[in-house]
Amino acid sequence: MRLEQIRAYLGEDWTRTVEQMNTALSSDIDLLNGINDSISANSGKQLRPLLSVLIGRCCGAGPLGPDSYRCAAAAELLHNATLLHDDVADSSDRRRGRPTLSSLMGSNVSVLVGDYWLVKAVECVLNTECFSEKIIRGFARTLALLAEGEMLQLEKAAKGDTTEEDYYRIIYNKTASLFESTALTAAYAVHAEESLCEAVASYAVNLGIAFQIKDDIFDYTPGAQIGKPVGADILERKITLPLLGALSNVDAARQKEIREAVTSIQDAPEGRDMIVEFVRENGGIEYAQRKLREYATKAIEAIEALPQSREKEYLVELAGFVGDRNS
Repeated sequence: MRLEQIRAYLGEDWTRTVEQMNTALSSDIDLLNGINDSISANSGKQLRPLLSVLIGRCCGAGPLGPDSYRCAAAAELLHNATLLHDDVADSSDRRRGRPTLSSLMGSNVSVLVGDYWLVKAVECVLNTECFSEKIIRGFARTLALLAEGEMLQLEKAAKGDTTEEDYYRIIYNKTASLFESTALTAAYAVHAEESLCEAVASYAVNLGIAFQIKDDIFDYTPGAQIGKPVGADILERKITLPLLGALSNVDAARQKEIREAVTSIQDAPEGRDMIVEFVRENGGIEYAQRKLREYATKAIEAIEALPQSREKEYLVELAGFVGDRNS
């Protein structure tokens, strides 16, 4: 499946969503406009606004209105704001295969621009007219979860004691919660029945978890088109699902040895290749792939009750896409 096909199918609704994003970011400061244009041009899959528009059309009884475009735009603006902040927190010098803003212009600029995108996302939400309180509360909850997820990840990276339960909490907070709020606010904006809201929220959470598991598998996959080297997460002392799966297949002494190698990786970065090989030799990738398939299946099952439509078919295809993608 090609995401361009979905954009083409959505037609005017997608065009209006992009226009909403561009309008929200517009400024009379040339430097800021130039940076925003550069970020937008390298904006990746834009999966969240696609998801928002698909869900709005799938759950609504009529054509989409301005609130739907505002919610879809807010999801993408918020997502990119978190990336700009994450690049500073993680000291990342590359994003989607290109230098990060923080590496080009400094962490201060990246934080300021991230703040700008965040505020513009909030403005989109505040300008909604239908179910505005629910929509505002949905995005506010996500903002809190994103911050908590980042802090928990930093805490666990320092201690090296991440469990699978910790891992799922982190990726729910940092990734799946935004998928969830994207789905819910899209449904709220078209006055969807509560049962449909619950269905698309469950779909989105499982889709988001599957999406992040795939990203974490990429970190142990040479040749993946992700714009960063294999083992980048290890260098940030992140213990993700492939490593957790491999650790479950060895004895306690070996687990302790590997965890210590991860926590001390900044002093001994040559250990990265050893840890990558450990994961590959001990079934870590296969373990993560099984879990990914489980969550993708749960996502599809969650929307079985939705009315049949081409939009629903695309939602099902997206659940397959997150597992098959190579970037």
